[in-house]
Amino acid sequence: MIEIPPALIPIVGALLVPLLSGKVRKAYLLAVSVATLAATLVLTPGSTFTVPFLGYDLALLHVDSLSLIVGYIFAFIGVIAIVYGMREERTGHHIAALIQIGSGLGIVFAGDFLSLYIFWEALAVTSVALIWYGGREDSRGAGMRYILLHIFGGGCLLGGIALQVAATGSMAVGEVAPGISSILLLIGIGVNAAFIPLHVWLPDAYPRSSVAGGVILCVFTTKAAIYLLARTFPGAEAVAYMGGLMVIYGVSLALLQNDVRKLLSYHIVSQVGYMVVGIGIGTALGVSGGIAHLFNHILYKGLLFMCMGAVIYTTGRHNLTELGGLARRMPVTMIACVIAAASISGIPGFNGYISKGMVIDAAASMQMTGLGLLLTLGAVGTLLSFVKLTYYVFFKKNNEIEAREAPLPMLIAMVATAFCCILFGVYPGLLFAILPIPVDYHPFTAGHLIETGGIVVVAAVILLLGWNLFKPKEKSVPDLMEVYRLGGRGLLGFSTTAVNRVSDALAAARRSVIARLGWFVQDPVMATTILAGTALLPVARAALPRARAASLEEDLMRTRDEYPGNPARMWGTGYGLLLVTLFLIIYFAVLFLIG
Repeated sequence: MIEIPPALIPIVGALLVPLLSGKVRKAYLLAVSVATLAATLVLTPGSTFTVPFLGYDLALLHVDSLSLIVGYIFAFIGVIAIVYGMREERTGHHIAALIQIGSGLGIVFAGDFLSLYIFWEALAVTSVALIWYGGREDSRGAGMRYILLHIFGGGCLLGGIALQVAATGSMAVGEVAPGISSILLLIGIGVNAAFIPLHVWLPDAYPRSSVAGGVILCVFTTKAAIYLLARTFPGAEAVAYMGGLMVIYGVSLALLQNDVRKLLSYHIVSQVGYMVVGIGIGTALGVSGGIAHLFNHILYKGLLFMCMGAVIYTTGRHNLTELGGLARRMPVTMIACVIAAASISGIPGFNGYISKGMVIDAAASMQMTGLGLLLTLGAVGTLLSFVKLTYYVFFKKNNEIEAREAPLPMLIAMVATAFCCILFGVYPGLLFAILPIPVDYHPFTAGHLIETGGIVVVAAVILLLGWNLFKPKEKSVPDLMEVYRLGGRGLLGFSTTAVNRVSDALAAARRSVIARLGWFVQDPVMATTILAGTALLPVARAALPRARAASLEEDLMRTRDEYPGNPARMWGTGYGLLLVTLFLIIYFAVLFLIG
């Protein structure tokens, strides 16, 4: 069997989308996504595929156990996202979606840094398109801010790659030695992985994307970065603590949100933090736990974005304060959302419980007590967030809202994903079998169940004692993006005011100098006499009798009034002698200075 890079199927397939329409286009999109999944499923470790490019072989396919598990979930969710977005009619949106899926798979299976970087940039470009297709009045600004940050991240990544290749002589994707290259690579990866404070693009952009685009966006950018992090920086302890910060920061900001997709976006930051922790710990349980959480997160987070997208699609509302009463009107969506909420909250029987426990256990096994505490607090905050979300969207009384169940394609996508959340939660062995590093982990021991029960009890007590604290507020909560925007406005203000003022001052000074030179060259002899007399006049007033000084001052004033006098004098012998004298003085002064 010929194994081809799965990334090429949706990317090449996107070229034919403009030629199709209606049901034919929908069938074609589904066929392309299914073919991509099939091409991924038939891959085996050790498979390769190279393409010559400018005298260099691009390794578009390099398969091992790590790339396979991420490739499986990328390709599967690609099919789900295409089914979910069947009601989307815009040609450009479908093209961007297919290229986004292909770019994510391209990163996963790239065997060299050059191929990876090409797909990395394609991922950023198509993400901006999906944000702009959101159609909100602030979508364009969010897209511009997104691309500016990702240009910075891509530049750092490219610089790190260049230094890495120069130092090692190899383009192969692998672990990076400490140095400037590793710092640049980590910053470049950190932008896409939403490291704090490089995360600001995520909650700014994702809520402003299209409904179908949000499902795609929540999958590929951050998780492709986590995959690359696992390739390049496993076992970096500082990375693990960055993950802990992400967990707490993301969940804290999520609890304060009113916009449902902004709440979900902050939870991407938080949940990606668990993956970063696992990879930073670097043990077999840590890395496999981080990758398992990547796998599970794509399922439950994609499902959450699908559920909230369906709510926005049917009601036109996206704030918790505007929603409620949808449990009876959208029962299938409600059930799917409850399953996703239980999954992300780590409730036993759902997939998030498995991988979140693996990461927490990995921290405990390395005696990282502080880090383990952060992860546990993050779990409590996550449960609080999704009790809040499900209640205010589906169960809070709201008799005024009008809604109906989501369209059939959306329901099919949600039900299939919800089934997977339960399947991998009940039968974790299915996931353990494809992990990159085999682990001996038993999720349903009494200790793990008691620990999870404690998290639930703590969350329940907090809700009972402080429910009013979690009521959504209509006022938006500022984030670090405001600092970025303030800095941008300051730079713009400096460029348009301070720089302009300096430019105006320099122009005025130049005009003054030119005017004075113009005045001088009209009659240099007479001008020199005036300048010398003006300089010596205070001395004359102090040293000479008053009458004599007054006479000199009158002569000076008369000479000023007569200036430039008779221009014919400029051609006389005296004028020539003055010029020769000035030239010799300047010439010998220069010789003296440089001698």
